Amino acid sequence: MKILAIFISAALSISSCSNSQSKNRSVITNPEKYAKTITASELKSMLYTYASDDFEGRKTGEPGQKKAIEFIKDQYVLEGIPSPISDDDYFQEIPASFLPNGTKDSENVLAYIKGSEKPEEVIVISAHLDHIGISRNGDINNGADDDGSGTVAIIEIAEAFKAASKDGFTPKRSILFLHVSGEELGLYGSRYYTDVDPVFPLENTVANLNIDMIGRVDPKHEGKPNYLYLIGSDKLSTELHNMSEEVNKKHFNLEFDYTYNADDDPNRFYYRSDHYNFAKHNIPVIFYFNGTHEDYHKPTDTPDKINYSILETRAQLVFYMAWELANRDERVKLD
Repeated sequence: MKILAIFISAALSISSCSNSQSKNRSVITNPEKYAKTITASELKSMLYTYASDDFEGRKTGEPGQKKAIEFIKDQYVLEGIPSPISDDDYFQEIPASFLPNGTKDSENVLAYIKGSEKPEEVIVISAHLDHIGISRNGDINNGADDDGSGTVAIIEIAEAFKAASKDGFTPKRSILFLHVSGEELGLYGSRYYTDVDPVFPLENTVANLNIDMIGRVDPKHEGKPNYLYLIGSDKLSTELHNMSEEVNKKHFNLEFDYTYNADDDPNRFYYRSDHYNFAKHNIPVIFYFNGTHEDYHKPTDTPDKINYSILETRAQLVFYMAWELANRDERVKLD
């Protein structure tokens, strides 16, 4: 009887501990601790390297782009964030035959955090790693905002999720950190992922949060930097749009500008960045964008012109949105 009593006591103790951990996990609905690991100083440090002359404008298939993918991979290896492809293989190869004539083989870079409860369901956070290379006169187009800002933001978001995971708060759903190549040539890297080689089945892809230029302030918002253009949030899922509004109001209350979301917008930005290749497969998307500026696609798009404080805020916003999508009970619904 004494042995039985000891066994029951131990079992109750384990059960109590398990329930305590479960309750503790469910309490983390407001993960500021991890959002705050996304800092202006770290974003700046990475971007000054990533958008330096050493990377030669990161033109698809060229040596500078190869340096870029190694840089991205190194960040994930350093943080212990694995690839979903295989051990130590972070590159999804894109053959030259898939790319425009004269373009050499290229690569997407993939890293992920496996979900704790619904690992088969995936949130994709994307940004393009390439830019337009070197001008004919020899000037290097560093692409600090386009899309160095999105690239380093994703790396910092990944590190925030990893920090949460280390503390026992792994997201319920998997998160794919997808750095695509060939965007400047016509969205080739994202199209290769969605149309040729989706590492995770598209039917299991819950949403795509795409970041393309979030480090600057456009002329319309000069003097009012606490804004962000959102495109596509209500195109396929009203629930996604409403969730996005709620997350923003809860954490930052930025001005969400939907000018470029209009169906008759002449810029047609909805069709011009990598989220569109997910949207065409009926995957809900949000495109985060600061608008164009005088340095767009010019050698003057350099790291010293980035507003790192607002880049920090915008990257944290995307983290909070991804956290919400990954941890809610039900996947976001299509209309």
